Amino acid sequence: MPPTNANHDEPLLYTIHEAAAALRISRTKLYELLDSGDVESVYIGRSRKIPAEALRIYIDNLRARNSRPAA
Repeated sequence: MPPTNANHDEPLLYTIHEAAAALRISRTKLYELLDSGDVESVYIGRSRKIPAEALRIYIDNLRARNSRPAA
């Protein structure tokens, strides 16, 4: 299976620090999103990584949630 990153300059996986910086949120907030299942992560050994696609999915979900009319 080929890599799924659309932009070859973009990494396939981000560290916690890199993913938080990319989303412009704190590491604490990112851990909350990971614990709630809002953002997917994978482990390589003991190292937790965030797939680039997981960040895109999270943003797409936020946009969909924010575009719905208020009830």
